[in-house]
Order: sequence, then C-alpha cells, then structure tokens
Amino acid sequence: MIRARYENGVLKPLEPLDLEDGEEVIVIVKRDIKSILRKYRGVLGKASISELLELEEEAHAQ
Repeated sequence: MIRARYENGVLKPLEPLDLEDGEEVIVIVKRDIKSILRKYRGVLGKASISELLELEEEAHAQ
C-alpha cells in the first residue's frame, strides 16, 4: 500500500516508488477513514476518533 496526496488533479506518492518511467500500474483509491471521521465528528456526537475507528472495525467484522 502506498499513501498519496491528491493535488491539482494529480495523485502524488508520499514516498519514493520503485517504478520505471512510463510503467503502467493499477491504482485502487481508498480514502483515509480518519480524515473522513474528522470531517463528520461533530455530526456523529461526542465520540473520539479512536472510538469511531473501533466502531468502524466492529462494523467490518460483522
């Protein structure tokens, strides 16, 4: 898994990649759940980020 930042229409890796120029890859985009939870924290009540992450893990386990 490689983390990247989206800026001006381009995904920019946050670490060096072992790829050659012109090499094609398949990219699966998955948003960082922590940033999503921060955005909606007030809407979801007084739960902390760690509590919300635990709830998310529990939901995936079922």
